[in-house]
Amino acid sequence: MTSERTLPPEATDGDTQITMEVLHAVHGEAALSQRTLASRLNIALGLTNAYLKRCVRKGLVKVRKIPPNRYAYYLTPKGFTEKSRLTADYLYHSFNFYRRARNQCDEILGEAADAGCRRVALVGAGELAEIALLCALQHDIEVVGVADDRAMANRFRHVDLVRDIASLPAFDLVLICDLSNPQGSFERLAGQFSRDRIRAPSLLKISPPSPDEPAGGNPEIPS
Repeated sequence: MTSERTLPPEATDGDTQITMEVLHAVHGEAALSQRTLASRLNIALGLTNAYLKRCVRKGLVKVRKIPPNRYAYYLTPKGFTEKSRLTADYLYHSFNFYRRARNQCDEILGEAADAGCRRVALVGAGELAEIALLCALQHDIEVVGVADDRAMANRFRHVDLVRDIASLPAFDLVLICDLSNPQGSFERLAGQFSRDRIRAPSLLKISPPSPDEPAGGNPEIPS
């Protein structure tokens, strides 16, 4: 079962995406119930209601009552303009993320290959792990598998997916690809492996160890 997104309205990135999705859904189907919309967006019904009210308040959506006791939602001209703007902005940031992630993963894995590290484990299944898999192919590096404690399957693309990194075959290096809690992943891994075996793209903004902690490898590789 997929868990609902319960991002608060003030969460900027999630807020922009959900608003965009609401406007796209309203544009595609006027006689759309809030329950159906909530299911499509995978967010709570109350949160759906809050976003619709906000869109109405901003003049992006207008609402009309239709029998029997239902409502129809329509995009206003301002709503059409905002939908286009949000979509373009979302695509721009998605492309920018891909470009940065690709450059940073490529640099990390290139350095690993030059140092003779040919077997790499990924931590965190998602978009960043997909990018890392592509970069690994360019450097003749074998990704032994992906570890993600939320895993619900046993494969991620063409490699094994496990919940515990200890279940993976031997590897030389760990690359953190966890977008949801990268700092937590780093701290857990630092308790299992020497830090010179842990790497992470700098876009994850993992904090380095404090000065009083034992010295080790820096998890951040500059882009």
